Parts: sequence; C-alpha cells; structure tokens
Amino acid sequence: MILTTTSSIEGSKIVEYKGIVTGIAYNTTYSYKGKKVSFKDMFSMSKYYESCAKGLEQVKEEAFQKLNENGKALNANAIVGIKIDIEPLSNTNTLIVSITGTAVNIVSEK
Repeated sequence: MILTTTSSIEGSKIVEYKGIVTGIAYNTTYSYKGKKVSFKDMFSMSKYYESCAKGLEQVKEEAFQKLNENGKALNANAIVGIKIDIEPLSNTNTLIVSITGTAVNIVSEK
C-alpha cells in the first residue's frame, strides 16, 4: 500500500477512486509503551517532552495502521492526499490523532 500526502503518485495513474478513508487513535495518559510520566519526571521538562513525543509517535503509528487497514478493506492499493490532524481534548490528558486520505487504485504508466 502506497501512502502519500500528494494528490498523485509519480509514474502511476489513478484508475479508480474508492472513497475517503480515515484512521483515528487516541492516548489518554501521555504514556509510551504503557509507561506513564511519573510525578517526578513532570518537573524535568526534557523527560516530560521526550515521553510526550514518544507517546505521540505511538498514537500516530496506530492511526496510520488503521488508515492502511481501511484502505485495504476497500481493495485500494494506494491512499493519496493524506492529512494528519493532532488535537488535545481540553481539560483532559487525551491526545487524538486523525488521519484522512483518498483510497485509490493505481497502475504503472510504464
């Protein structure tokens, strides 16, 4: 499955548009691999930011996996025009990652 933020894929032609697909994932603890930020680490900004960044990468990867699965469910071989939206929910520790794109079938122009 080819995933791209562009609307076309060089050397390929879009022959069928399958539909819009999404992948959504969230994290409510700002944790990474089940390890939460400790109270002590909250006062070490570098450790806090490192934990948040690792947690974000994990959630983003999960959202991409769901996007890929949804594209395969439509029998697409590529997803173009991908947009990523990362939103914190106010008054919570929840971070939501939403990825949207257009599932298509492509063929090589060669």
